[in-house]
Amino acid sequence: MAKKAEATVEERLRALYDLQLIDSRVDEIRNIRGELPLEVRDLEDDVAGLNTRLEKLNDSLNMIDEEIKSKKNQIEESKTLIKKYTEQQNNVRNNREYNSLSKEIEFQELEIKLNEKRTKEGKIKIDNKKEILAEATDRLNLKKADLTTKKAELDSIISATQKDENKLLKASKEAKKNIEERLVLAYNRLRDNSKNGLAVVELIYGNKRNTGHRDASCGGCFNKIPPQRELDIVTKKKIIICEHCGKILIPSQEELED
Repeated sequence: MAKKAEATVEERLRALYDLQLIDSRVDEIRNIRGELPLEVRDLEDDVAGLNTRLEKLNDSLNMIDEEIKSKKNQIEESKTLIKKYTEQQNNVRNNREYNSLSKEIEFQELEIKLNEKRTKEGKIKIDNKKEILAEATDRLNLKKADLTTKKAELDSIISATQKDENKLLKASKEAKKNIEERLVLAYNRLRDNSKNGLAVVELIYGNKRNTGHRDASCGGCFNKIPPQRELDIVTKKKIIICEHCGKILIPSQEELED
């Protein structure tokens, strides 16, 4: 910790710039992969979702099939009862018993019609769900094929770049050890909030004015830097933050090397 505190502003700026170069190279490697990691995750979610839907559809089909079997059993039971009641009618002793059996027979006939209707409805449901199941299965197969292709493409890119990335990540970790913690925290925060991952940017210069002085601008947001702040940056006497984008400003690379 003592060594870090003794570092000059110029040494801190040099260390931050070196760290930015390392991390920017990591960003470049990851950009090669583009949207592939996100596409793979989305496809994996789609496949998982379709598998869940197929499971539910199959469960529903099995449930309907069981209901149809139950209705068919009930139809056979009603037929057995009708046969039984019809035979009993031949042995009745009075009209009251005969009428009572007739009502039972009538009730069972209605039960048969109702269960036959429910059976037909169940078969229609099965046909509809089978169509949905076939469509979902086709969609799942397409997603799986796409996922296999994307994964192979991503694995190929990762295998070609992972070694370099690991080496750079290790270098980044080592570089941060030589920078005081508060600067590392500020640097990480700036990178996290930046679309291009830049936390440290150089001054950039436009054309010379009539005075012979070139206008300096922030290399991050391209806003002009007042002359006095430019001087503070170029002389490397203190760490300057862009008042517009918040990035750490350093002299142009040529001046930083001076």
